[in-house]
Amino acid sequence: MSNEPAVLVVDGGGAERGTGSARPLTDVAVGILIDSQGRYLLTSRPEGKVYAGYWEFPGGKLEAGESVEEALRRELQEEIGVTIGPALAWRESVVDYPHALVRLNFCKVHTWEGTLHMREGQSFRWERLPVDCAPVLPGTVPVLAWLSEEAGLPKT
Repeated sequence: MSNEPAVLVVDGGGAERGTGSARPLTDVAVGILIDSQGRYLLTSRPEGKVYAGYWEFPGGKLEAGESVEEALRRELQEEIGVTIGPALAWRESVVDYPHALVRLNFCKVHTWEGTLHMREGQSFRWERLPVDCAPVLPGTVPVLAWLSEEAGLPKT
């Protein structure tokens, strides 16, 4: 049994996919912000980005030399205006989108400072499981299932 995460392949409606071993793997830090009421912060992808309007947990690409936690701190400050407390590494998944091959590094975050400011024109919602917002980004779907499983909720 391998410790490597399974790869989720997203169809993209027949969009062209890069192929071969030269296809770069992009690391992304993702924050699962959980408030005192047990709700999760989801944000919409802004206009002009791939999958615009889809809902996801906030985060972004690691820059050269950054750790996952450093990238998450920077990205959440830049994108939503909050300074996070400890980022607890939780799970990883690899998603093969037609436009990119990404490794999503999920961290749970229970404390932060500042007021949410959606600096890229995105929307946000605090959601309980199962979430009501749609559509959900394909790479977010397994995360919602993991969270539901942890919470002892029935599979949907």
